[in-house]
Amino acid sequence: MLLTNAELAAIQSGDVTLVFRRWKRPTVKSGSSLRTAIGVLAIESVAKMERSQIAVGDAAKAGYRSLSDLLGNLDSREGEIYRIEIRFAGADPRIELRENDRIGESDLHEIRARLARLDASSKLGAWTVSVLEAIDEHPRVAAAELSVYTGFEKAWLKENVRKLKNLGLTISHQRGYELSPRGRTVLRHLEGDA
Repeated sequence: MLLTNAELAAIQSGDVTLVFRRWKRPTVKSGSSLRTAIGVLAIESVAKMERSQIAVGDAAKAGYRSLSDLLGNLDSREGEIYRIEIRFAGADPRIELRENDRIGESDLHEIRARLARLDASSKLGAWTVSVLEAIDEHPRVAAAELSVYTGFEKAWLKENVRKLKNLGLTISHQRGYELSPRGRTVLRHLEGDA
């Protein structure tokens, strides 16, 4: 579910607790969470509804000045109408994780095991260390350029760098990536193993 920066700020402040979308099928589900630029959002409920069921109070909770503004926005799109109850659930835990470069032996063992599973499940073979090294050598380089250094296709690279980000090893920027403090520590250990 795409949310604008204004929507995210209003959700974070608690001014917006509902989001309405037209979808062929929902892209989020009740009880799930969504990582965003501001942190984690809790998806409390997702329900399909008819246009006529939307109340004036719902429009205000969704950040609209009037029901007609909300309906006008929905009428410009296609698909079924969904009402999503949403709230700010806190900071993205990956941020705290990526800043933690004090890694004990058990954590390091777990990270090595997870990287080994990523390598083993890839049809392209082992990739994690070479991608970490490329990011370390070429910080904040666009994915298209980084793909030249790594030999991996741009779309594949972007998808898989997200997996490293989920481990707290990389930081995504407007343009390119860099290793997090945690990622630099892990890479030093991995290179020491070689």
